[in-house]
Amino acid sequence: MQPFTLLTGPAAPLMQANIDTDVIIRIERLTQGDPAKLGDYALEALRYRPDGTEDPDFVLNQAKFRGAPILLAGPNFGCGSSREGAVTALAALGLRCIIAESFGDIFFSNCFQNGLLPVRLPEAAVLQMAAEAQDRPEPFTVDLHRRCVVSPGGTEHGFAIHELRRTALLEGLDDIGLTLKHAGDITAWQAADRQARPWVWDTACRLQTALEVAPEAATQAA
Repeated sequence: MQPFTLLTGPAAPLMQANIDTDVIIRIERLTQGDPAKLGDYALEALRYRPDGTEDPDFVLNQAKFRGAPILLAGPNFGCGSSREGAVTALAALGLRCIIAESFGDIFFSNCFQNGLLPVRLPEAAVLQMAAEAQDRPEPFTVDLHRRCVVSPGGTEHGFAIHELRRTALLEGLDDIGLTLKHAGDITAWQAADRQARPWVWDTACRLQTALEVAPEAATQAA
């Protein structure tokens, strides 16, 4: 996962409330579409007209916001179903940070597993930044080290983030990566436990062997 430290670029204001994961990525795009085109499919109901051409009024199709790495969103962004593909589709579109008053809970958690930073800020702050994004050409800066968003006018908006999640983003690690940082401790514990409770490990080995030889019988026996 690409580490997230300092992000600078345009912030596209998409202030519509309750944009759910089905709008972010339709389920058939995840089950039947080309995974390499997830970025093309992201937000397609808003980005494209019925004939497949781009809607020039949609913010991410406008020249100054095309390819923007930051999205300013309305409240309850990412509500709806728990599909993780909603986050990967937005990442494939080029987004690294989404700033909103509130998020769908599962979407919010999925962001951290895919290198995308969700920032919760008060509604007034998000609306202020959306106005600045429209009026000023200068970029925004998201500083994860300092836990703040700096608007083009120089206003700093501090945000809260769980320290473990912050560390994971700074180092480019998901939950598995964080766990593997302790691989030495895990291996040492396993070796010590194998000495202290050999019968546990013997049982586990016998079950694994049985599963490889006769999976159905071993499952029934377990």
